[in-house]
Amino acid sequence: MITAAQGVKVTSTCAACGGVLVRDVGQFIDRGQLRWGIEGRCQACPDAWCETGTGPAPQEMRQALLAEHGAARLRLATEEAGLVPVLRALREMCHLSLGEARLMAADLSEGGLVGTSVEMAYQARGLRNRSVATALVPPPA
Repeated sequence: MITAAQGVKVTSTCAACGGVLVRDVGQFIDRGQLRWGIEGRCQACPDAWCETGTGPAPQEMRQALLAEHGAARLRLATEEAGLVPVLRALREMCHLSLGEARLMAADLSEGGLVGTSVEMAYQARGLRNRSVATALVPPPA
């Protein structure tokens, strides 16, 4: 069951024939997991493929999504959020060391975390599962 999704079409030159290559790239939350997918097809030759993965999307895909849809920001809803549940949630979701989780928690409580709307929805869900209230500021329309 997909609970959040975002996608964009990107065109480039086909390496096989030099024609126009159209790639549909997307990021989504499916059954509680952050996932990504890309499907490419050339308009001039039979070159086509599909690839999917779990976790953060490759940087090129993230940049295309951010360029098309803008960045979302996730902040703690209150300043009273306990550090322990925040650290536990961040370590579980992002597979971070304690030091890395502390840095990310500091960002979350100060200016907020910034990323694609799907990434921030995924982070918000993980924090909510640890009873940490957050506020998601969507990208500007």
